[in-house]
Amino acid sequence: MRHFNHLLQRLRKIVAVALLSATTAALAGIAPAHADWLKAESERFIVYSDGNEGKLREFVQELEGFDRLLRLRMGLTVEEAPPRKLPIYLVGSRRGLLQVSPDLAENIAGFYMATDEDIFGIALRDQTVNTLKHEYAHHFMMQNFAYPYPGWFVEGFAEYYATVEIEKSRILVGKYNQNRAYWLQAASWMPMTELLSKRPLQTARNRDSYYPLAWLLTHWFVGDPDRQKLLSAYLRDVGEGGDPVEAMQRATGLSPTELSRTLRRYMRGPMPYQIMTLSFPQPPVTVTRLPRSANDLLLLNQRLKVGVPDDRRPATAEEVRRAAARHPDDPLALLALGHAELHFGDAAAAEAPLQRLLAMEPDHVEALQYLVRARMEAARDAESPEEAERLENEARALLHRAYRADDANYATLLLIAENRAGGAGSPNDNDVTVLEQAFTLAPQLGSARINLAQVLMFKDRNAEAIALLEPLVNDPHRPSSGAREMLLRAKGMSEAEADAEEAEILRQGEAEDEADGEEPPTGN
Repeated sequence: MRHFNHLLQRLRKIVAVALLSATTAALAGIAPAHADWLKAESERFIVYSDGNEGKLREFVQELEGFDRLLRLRMGLTVEEAPPRKLPIYLVGSRRGLLQVSPDLAENIAGFYMATDEDIFGIALRDQTVNTLKHEYAHHFMMQNFAYPYPGWFVEGFAEYYATVEIEKSRILVGKYNQNRAYWLQAASWMPMTELLSKRPLQTARNRDSYYPLAWLLTHWFVGDPDRQKLLSAYLRDVGEGGDPVEAMQRATGLSPTELSRTLRRYMRGPMPYQIMTLSFPQPPVTVTRLPRSANDLLLLNQRLKVGVPDDRRPATAEEVRRAAARHPDDPLALLALGHAELHFGDAAAAEAPLQRLLAMEPDHVEALQYLVRARMEAARDAESPEEAERLENEARALLHRAYRADDANYATLLLIAENRAGGAGSPNDNDVTVLEQAFTLAPQLGSARINLAQVLMFKDRNAEAIALLEPLVNDPHRPSSGAREMLLRAKGMSEAEADAEEAEILRQGEAEDEADGEEPPTGN
């Protein structure tokens, strides 16, 4: 009997342990596995970070305050929110940057991308707030001021506001930019004539001084109320078609040589900055933890949107396949797999994961967009008109679903316009309206500007097309040769006339160097 009781006690212990293990396993199966990644969403931003939640909240609040400051300084309604929240990815090391852009230059700590599939920023966490402020200033200017600013002011504006410091009860604006100041002291300056030229010249001398000089000239203008009025007059003059070098002399009364000397004196003195005693209310920030699939696929999915060189496409598709296989039936994994197969792997294999995702989330806009793209590409390769028509009808039905799910998605609107292109009666007024909506939502996107400019030129609305194209041509980062060709057509100028105009600017720059008495430039 004693032996039986002892055996019974042992059996009870074994059953209890078994039940506890089974319960723990069941709970582990039910509870979602979380990633290191957090998603913080506020009124204007969606920020992803694999770092500390408290610092993430502080960062989002600082960005919200920065947007409000820019609105206040530029005369906009402070509480107005943009039509689209900007996604930003914060990474702990350079490895995270390379996940998105494997060929990134060594000295880059963050970047901003505008593509047909996404507009977003990415930067090293806790190190590059200024980098993100610089890029957001560009994003903000393009969103709110569709104006043909000269390239130097586009960069100078971003550089000036990149150093803003937002504290609890005050904001410091116009702080000293140590890196830019170093270049101004150590390097030969680009001639003012070349800096002021509306389009950044690829053949300009001493190009390393372009950004420092753009910052210095903007600081000189913006840091003084009287000079702010001169800047407004200058920008208005240039926007109305005035020559940017002559407009500067009309606004300031200074020749290019005199302006250069004025800036050298300004740089040697104490450079003022403004202290604004105000604070903005902190908007709510919602933080959620992403599923474990984000560790493998969040940044890799962004790489697919940025683009991959042809020789690396098969390897990229295989990388996504391996990562997605670790997370079966996960929405992010299904989306990335469908996208990778469509553009970099086997297009036919994209159908299954995207349809599976739509079975789980019928209104998943990105999945619908990728299926639209698949139908449109298949229609172009169809073997018969009937097959092409069937695929085009399927694409239109999917576009209708995507638009109904989110009528303020620029990628859907661009696909609607592309689907209509070449159709009977296109481009009609409705096509123009669709492209205008896409541009309103994503003015930072070059294709949104070019597509709209193209139909406007078809409608003999060249002046509007010119206003759309000039910011692309004037962009010091990535001047668009395609946009330049369209711009010349819209203006009725030939390549020879444009080349002659550039040669004259360079000639004036050489004369300015001689008059300034500085050491001759040493070349690029």
